[in-house]
Amino acid sequence: MPSELVRRVKENRTAAWNEAKRIADRAAEEDRAFTAEEDSRTRKLFADIELFDERIAQLEDDKRRADETSAILSGYGNARGYRINNELADSFRSMILERNPRPIDVRWENARSAYQPGLERRNLVTTSPANMAPVSFYGRLVEHMVENSAVLRAGATLLTTTSGETLRVPRTSALSTASIVSEGGTIPASDPTLSSVPLGAFKYAFLVQVSSELVQDSGVDLEGYLAREAGQAIGLGLGAHLVNGTGSGQPRGVILDATTGATGPTGTATSFGSQGTAGQGTDLIYDLFGSLAEPYVLQPASGWLLRNATLTAIRKLKATTGEVAGTEFVTDGPAGASGAMIGKPVFIDPFVPAMGASAKSVLFGDWSRYFVRMVNGIRFERSDDYAFNSDLVTFRAILRADAALVDTTGAIKWFAHSAS
Repeated sequence: MPSELVRRVKENRTAAWNEAKRIADRAAEEDRAFTAEEDSRTRKLFADIELFDERIAQLEDDKRRADETSAILSGYGNARGYRINNELADSFRSMILERNPRPIDVRWENARSAYQPGLERRNLVTTSPANMAPVSFYGRLVEHMVENSAVLRAGATLLTTTSGETLRVPRTSALSTASIVSEGGTIPASDPTLSSVPLGAFKYAFLVQVSSELVQDSGVDLEGYLAREAGQAIGLGLGAHLVNGTGSGQPRGVILDATTGATGPTGTATSFGSQGTAGQGTDLIYDLFGSLAEPYVLQPASGWLLRNATLTAIRKLKATTGEVAGTEFVTDGPAGASGAMIGKPVFIDPFVPAMGASAKSVLFGDWSRYFVRMVNGIRFERSDDYAFNSDLVTFRAILRADAALVDTTGAIKWFAHSAS
């Protein structure tokens, strides 16, 4: 998806450049200055070209960072990745030891953020440093972000912007249709139903206070602790809303706009029923898979999202002979996935509803149709004044983000258990 976005932006830049060149060539051929209208249009085109250049650079930079992060997480880090890692660690140590108030921005295309919106405050004193093991600040931060939400890992489209004004993403809720028209007949109009999804920038923030004694203790891995806390805290908050957000004062979770794929029959309120009964067990998973239109199924970002306990229940499904059928149904998946079902990767997300009456416990679809908007990256800041009277050093992490499913024509569907 990032390379596709780069291609589109480059095409728009080329179109703007060609139009500006045509205006200039026409004026040169006629040996005259620009008219007021031509001058205004040319200025606008060159301003657009500047914005396109910035966007291309940002997208290419985001892709580079994502590739380096992937290498770190998979254990195949390269020299460039380690250099960035060390630069971030040096910046962080400078913030801690030299009281440098300059914010640290960590950008990563597949970042997940955490806990609940607002400020989550925790105090740390020197009585419990033993729990902190040496660890890379950059790697640990990303690792804990990934652990706390699988929506981005499943293939959601990430939009990064430098400012937080409302971003409107075009959405189609009904497509045009073609029909046979007789010779000389009138061709009927068939317009698509178009609208837009506004993506804002909700602020997720985390505040942690550390005693000055602990900051000065070089034997304590403060970087690892803060990376873990920030990664978990900001990741849990955004992660919860990416799945269950109401759209009111928070992002629109995927369940809010996903559509019905399959519903369990009576008796499957807390399970998938009996594997030996038609229409139950893995039949329900096949029904959900079959409910998705082929173009969505064929997309590289199509996959499953569910809780670990739900996946375990599927693995344990038994045939009438007592044989465990689920272990053959759930196979090994690609890197980053927890398995595969019907050839599609399975991603574990703790925020997908648990199995229960009418609960939507399994999601399947093309995750690239779910858009997550982030403003810049995660910002880290330090203050020695906020808790001066307690001799505490205060650190905070802030992420601004929003999300919504932009294709509501059936791109992502859910399986719901029966009511009883």
